[in-house]
Amino acid sequence: MAAVYETYSAQETRTLGEKIGLQAAPGEVYTLTGDLGVGKTVFTQGVAKGLGIDEPVNSPTFTILQVYEEGRMPFYHFDVYRIGDVEEMEEIGYEDCFYGEGVCLIEWAELIGEILPQDCRHITIEKDLQKGFDYRRITIE
Repeated sequence: MAAVYETYSAQETRTLGEKIGLQAAPGEVYTLTGDLGVGKTVFTQGVAKGLGIDEPVNSPTFTILQVYEEGRMPFYHFDVYRIGDVEEMEEIGYEDCFYGEGVCLIEWAELIGEILPQDCRHITIEKDLQKGFDYRRITIE
């Protein structure tokens, strides 16, 4: 069942991500979809904070995977926007992340749909400029 949240600032979006991080359990995989500039990284920064990670969190667009180990469990932040094919994910060792003791968050996950676990949670962030520049509709399934 989907839950829909509305945020009206980057801070509100970050706070919603933090709530997800606080509730996250080992082995959970979250997909994060939305257009460029919609706030995926802001949301991810909140998730990291909720996991107890204090270091800066940026989108790993050019490295595909960024691992944070200082929180209450490992946090695997994927950005697969630039991935050529699923074999690149195998080279990274994605299975250790997807089925490990940490939490995965995957930006642009629709590009690797065939290797995603069945039970991932899907998060979609959308803008609606008629409701304001900073408005976001965030759907969590």
